[in-house]
Amino acid sequence: MREIVRLRINGDLIETGVPPHYTLLETLRYILGLTGSKQGCDKGDCGACTVLVDGEAVLSCLLPVQEADGRSVVTVEGLANGAKPHPLQDAFDLTGAAQCGFCTPGILCSATQLLAENPTPSRTEIARALSGNLCRCTGYTKIFEAVELAAAALGSTRTPTEILAERRNVSEAG
Repeated sequence: MREIVRLRINGDLIETGVPPHYTLLETLRYILGLTGSKQGCDKGDCGACTVLVDGEAVLSCLLPVQEADGRSVVTVEGLANGAKPHPLQDAFDLTGAAQCGFCTPGILCSATQLLAENPTPSRTEIARALSGNLCRCTGYTKIFEAVELAAAALGSTRTPTEILAERRNVSEAG
C-alpha cells in the first residue's frame, strides 16, 4: 500500500506514491533517485541527511514523508543554479573542505540556512549552526573557512575564486 505525497523538490512539484512508513530521506533517495542526501546513522545524530524544508535545515532521516507533504524541499542537488555551483559548493571545492564528501551535502544545507539568516556569521556562529553535522575527515577548520569564504562571496559581487585570488595577491604584496 502506498500513500500519495506532493512535494516541491528543488523547485519542481512532484507527486508520488510512497510506503506509509517512509521518511523524507527514503523518499528522496529510493523513490526519487536524489542520492545527494546521505543515509548515515538513521537516528538524527550525524546530519548527513540534512535538507532544507521550507528553508529550515531538517534531518530527513527522522521526518516522516507525510509531514513534508505540500512543503518545499531543497536538497544538495538543488543548491546550484543550473551548471553554476552555489557559492558554498564552490568555496568547499576551493578550500578542500570536502574530503571523503559523505557529510558534505548535509553541511552545505545547514550552512545555506545559516547564511540565509545571518549573512556575516562569526566562526562561533558557524560552529553552532553546523554542530549537528559530523565530519570524520576534516577537523572542521576548512569547513569553517569555506563557509566564511561563501559568506564573503554572497555579500559581494565576487566569486569565491576571485576573493581567494585577491587574498593571495594581498599576502604576496605584503
